[in-house]
Amino acid sequence: MSKVSFEQLLEAGAHFGHLKRKWNPAMAPYIFEEKKGIHIIDLNKTIAHLDQACAALGQIARSGKKILFVATKKQAKELLAEKVKEVNMPYVTERWTGGMLTNFQTTRKSIRKMTSIDKMKTDGTWETLNKRERLFKTRQREKLEKTFGSIADMTRQPAAIFIVDILKEHIALKEARRLSIPVFAMVDTNVNPKLVDFPIPANDDATKSIAVILDAVCDSIKKGLEERKANKDSEVKAEKKAKKAEKEATTEEAAAPAPEAPVAEAAPEVKEESTDSTEEK
Repeated sequence: MSKVSFEQLLEAGAHFGHLKRKWNPAMAPYIFEEKKGIHIIDLNKTIAHLDQACAALGQIARSGKKILFVATKKQAKELLAEKVKEVNMPYVTERWTGGMLTNFQTTRKSIRKMTSIDKMKTDGTWETLNKRERLFKTRQREKLEKTFGSIADMTRQPAAIFIVDILKEHIALKEARRLSIPVFAMVDTNVNPKLVDFPIPANDDATKSIAVILDAVCDSIKKGLEERKANKDSEVKAEKKAKKAEKEATTEEAAAPAPEAPVAEAAPEVKEESTDSTEEK
């Protein structure tokens, strides 16, 4: 559950939509009114949908899976990178490379290429290259870092994807839908919320509005990660305690004196009666 209040969203300008002529009719259920030609988003519904999204994202984080964040627009990219780094999740803030998800094996090859260049600098190979080759490798490394550096730790496809503007990030949205990856997104009045699994109606152009939503989302993920760590710690402690108890029981059994074997009682002697060989006459 998020802790965002109505007042926080109002102050951040999360209720401001687009001009009426730019609206998408599918957003009608989330629009409160029209004011001076601009649609106003119903913040009560924003809070309700944000709570649902936060609960689901927290559960994904608790299970130890990755959530990919995407925001390449100018007013969101730096903000998103700063907040998502705190929860150690992958993110894309530069141009979305086509096939980043649908052709994930190729994406992994690019990441491995970046890693191999780093390895060359440590194993001595870098010193054997001439000046021209070093310059080429350096530029190649910088280009790969810019595109794939923030997803270098993503060894498999993400369990979910969070998008700030689905109109701008339409390629990422299409790839996620094609792979049946759950999509969480901020939806403004000019988009179709039916394309998203967990839509959060809010202004996706204002930096303050984006910040409030991202804060709530990242806090839920952070809480989920902390719960996962606490559960792991308790499991480890319980396992250690069980092993210790088992070890102590084994030691006690080894130290206990062996029971004495029962002494067999001697069989009673049987006296044979002597018989006279002569009969009395």
